[in-house]
Amino acid sequence: MFQAVWVSSSRSWALKESDCHYDGKQKSWKCGFVRAIIQHPRLRHVSKRPGKTRMLKKIQICLCFFFVSGILYEISLLSGCFFSYMPMSKHFLTSEQVLSLGKSIIFLETTERLEPPPLVSCSVESAARIYQDRPIILFMKGLTNDTELDMNSSYAAFSLLSSMKNVFIFPLQMETIFQETPLFQWYNQVVPEEEKNWVHISSDASRLALIWKYGGIYMDTDVISIRPIPEESFLAAQKSQFSSNGIFGFPAHHKFIWDCMENFVLKYNGNIWGNQGPFLMTRMLKAICNLTDFKGTEDHSCRNISFLNPQRFYPIPYPAWSRYYKVWDKSPNFNHSYALHLWNFMNHNRKAVVAGSNTLAEKLYKAYCPTTYEDLIQNAELRDFTHSEDA
Repeated sequence: MFQAVWVSSSRSWALKESDCHYDGKQKSWKCGFVRAIIQHPRLRHVSKRPGKTRMLKKIQICLCFFFVSGILYEISLLSGCFFSYMPMSKHFLTSEQVLSLGKSIIFLETTERLEPPPLVSCSVESAARIYQDRPIILFMKGLTNDTELDMNSSYAAFSLLSSMKNVFIFPLQMETIFQETPLFQWYNQVVPEEEKNWVHISSDASRLALIWKYGGIYMDTDVISIRPIPEESFLAAQKSQFSSNGIFGFPAHHKFIWDCMENFVLKYNGNIWGNQGPFLMTRMLKAICNLTDFKGTEDHSCRNISFLNPQRFYPIPYPAWSRYYKVWDKSPNFNHSYALHLWNFMNHNRKAVVAGSNTLAEKLYKAYCPTTYEDLIQNAELRDFTHSEDA
């Protein structure tokens, strides 16, 4: 329940931080405003000037009205009341509460690192800017409920993302995520230390379970959003007749995702990279659809699932991934794309965005994640230069 409590004295006003009440039975948020005005006893001399007293009351009522109207307007710009007027209040929400609202944009970090690199920060920030009416959730395996990190953290990217009003960062708790799915028994039997591709396999499994349970869109942390995706149930074609699993979206409890989880376990082979990822999505889609080659920029549709053209997310295919880090005579406009996959897995030489380099990647950072670019690219280079000069 949002609760705005006003305490009035003869000369001051105070506002208690608002909050939200989650109705578990209805799986919805109940939000409202309750105003309680507590006035000090009227002083004796006030009765001698009733006109002035009435004027003060009118001024107080007007101030109260405009302040509450401002809060309501701020909230009306968002799709749900979980984006509180007070930015810090979001930190009292659990992942279950946010996910249960549906339509989340989900990112996963299945390594132990706590400081997201600039590309991860750019991916999350760009999604937060494009989907301002939806929660953007970054799950981090290295984060626990006991980890004390906040907006004042020494981790620059963590602080940057935490300050965004529709970005939520939660621990990735796989055992909880896999419960009540076909993946639970597999997870209890697998030995992560013996799996050479565990970072990728655990990510492949987690994204399936999260989308099946709660619905929404999953994106890899090297995907830069440039415009909203208009589809609800979709897979992204990496090329004709081949699906990626780097970005996909479905409503909660969709049969296709459940079938994918069952096949994940049935055909499990951790030694083959992608067997539980893009190859899984491709073989499951081929089992129900007659896939044909794309012509132009058309999308395909089968069983109410949109199979989106490679131009939507992969206008630069993976063999040409390094072109993102080169200077173009004329930058592409990506008019047919919803987001761009920068193929970080292919970036073994760890090419990075450099301020002033005029590469395509730098231009994308400036356009779609300007805060990341300024704080983590420009300012970081300036700090490094200053430190080297001091040394």
